[in-house]
Amino acid sequence: LVVYDDLSKHAAAYRTLSLLLKRPPGREAYPGDVFYLHSRLLERASRLSDDLGGGSLTALPIIETQAGDVSAYIPTNVISITDGQIYLETEMFNSGFRPAINAGLSVSRVGGAAQIKAMKKIAAPIRVELAQYRELASFAQFGSELDASTKEQLAQGERIREVLKQPQYQPMPVEYQVIIIYAATKKYLLDIPTNQVLDFEKELFK
Repeated sequence: LVVYDDLSKHAAAYRTLSLLLKRPPGREAYPGDVFYLHSRLLERASRLSDDLGGGSLTALPIIETQAGDVSAYIPTNVISITDGQIYLETEMFNSGFRPAINAGLSVSRVGGAAQIKAMKKIAAPIRVELAQYRELASFAQFGSELDASTKEQLAQGERIREVLKQPQYQPMPVEYQVIIIYAATKKYLLDIPTNQVLDFEKELFK
């Protein structure tokens, strides 16, 4: 496992050197070969032939976005090279949602192929429900009257968010994950106050 921390600063340093050498600048003043610079690093990640001893090399590049802009030059370059991305959002982190993963902007090209059958079956609705929750929550903050269906969607989203919170250095067995996510997606947690969901989870797995 190779962690590149981080390729944003790596690209910025390369840009500075290139400008000092008076090389022609391109988009955002980066030199034209900055994509090649990153691709030749990341494409070393591979699965090795069994004839040569087997094993694999995994690369995890880290990119810092400016003001949350994932459409900037370096983030889009790295996204196009990798097999997916996990987008961590400062606003979610500051609000106490940790790990602060934005499900809407996080993508996996491997997808369900990396999940066990039980998880693949029950977790499918989560991304859609979280996206709906975020959209509705932005309207609800203005204090307008909400119908019963909208209130239920907001309550459901809040409970899914609670279920997805995970304390640092406390990995959860996959069978526990399946049970609590199943309970959340089937709306069995709606009768439990949001601030008691994590306590319920702890008692459930005692």
